[in-house]
Amino acid sequence: MKKYRNFIFVIAFIALLLTQYKLVMPFVYKVISSDLFLVQSNDQASQLAISTPLTNIAFHYCNDFIKSDLGAETSVIFPDKPTNAWTLGNYQYLISAEITITGPEAVSTNKKYACRITYNNGDDQAGINDFSNWSIIGVSGLKD
Repeated sequence: MKKYRNFIFVIAFIALLLTQYKLVMPFVYKVISSDLFLVQSNDQASQLAISTPLTNIAFHYCNDFIKSDLGAETSVIFPDKPTNAWTLGNYQYLISAEITITGPEAVSTNKKYACRITYNNGDDQAGINDFSNWSIIGVSGLKD
């Protein structure tokens, strides 16, 4: 058996590659080309920055989240509108803005942040003003 160990390894490796090439990858390509992961939505993704009522509401909810996350002892000055806002499709938004933070030591710093937020009710726009219908996925750029 020791004599054929390398030969068996090479044969098993070739069998593994052929199995992946002939069985696994064709199945993966069929799944990818199917509509299995397709989400039908009226909100289409855009590579360009946009400004819509939903991005404005998302911006304000991101600001509210940041204010509550930083705490009461920190003063934050928010701009009137975001620097950029993109729709990622299916009512997911990426908001970018610059804020001024004044901490307890009275030191002011400007920070740029990015906030990813999702409107959970999809095409039903009746609850866009209710924060419980939104989910903050993440905020970056505030912590050192």
